[in-house]
Amino acid sequence: MRSTVRSWALGILAVAAFAGAGLEARAQDAAAPTGDPARGARLAYTCLGCHGIANYKNAAPVYNVPRLRGQHADYLVIALQAYRNGERSHGTMHANASSLSDKDMADVAAYLSGAPLKPAGAPVGAPPPAAQVCVACHGNDGVGITPQYPTLSGQYESYIVRALTDYKKGGRKNPVMAGFAAQLTDADIKALAAYYSQQRPALDIVQKPAQTAAR
Repeated sequence: MRSTVRSWALGILAVAAFAGAGLEARAQDAAAPTGDPARGARLAYTCLGCHGIANYKNAAPVYNVPRLRGQHADYLVIALQAYRNGERSHGTMHANASSLSDKDMADVAAYLSGAPLKPAGAPVGAPPPAAQVCVACHGNDGVGITPQYPTLSGQYESYIVRALTDYKKGGRKNPVMAGFAAQLTDADIKALAAYYSQQRPALDIVQKPAQTAAR
């Protein structure tokens, strides 16, 4: 079993090494311009209807919408662009993202992300075998190693399961993640989701601004 896991892990790392430079260059381009969080706060009011509520769930299929506070702003821009252009399949997110310009996305991402999480130095618990290829991008404790890679630390378990399942089945189109997810069993996906969801420091929901009382 160990040799089998090591074999496909090395294969996926080879794919990542081949594609990584091009994907990172594309991600850096996609992440410009730098966002204005104050303007983003004004644009993101619809986002908070889901991402500003603790444990809020997508209706069908049922899974938690992701926590965004502490995520990399650059990654959020890349995700929004993927929803807009159809690389990620989700009707509501496509509709919302389609209404945003690249500048809007940068501003919204700067507001929603806040200060990105920093690595804690040591992971919580023992990583499952399948995690050995995750650390190259997501770190030992789930904190993305560059602003273009998502942080997974403390993310909802059900959301990680859904994201990996979408990469595996084609709902999300990314050559590196698709190649990795294709090798995962359902048990692998559940183990990875459980592991990364318990890491600390943890992503959090975006707190809704306090309402100003009418005078």
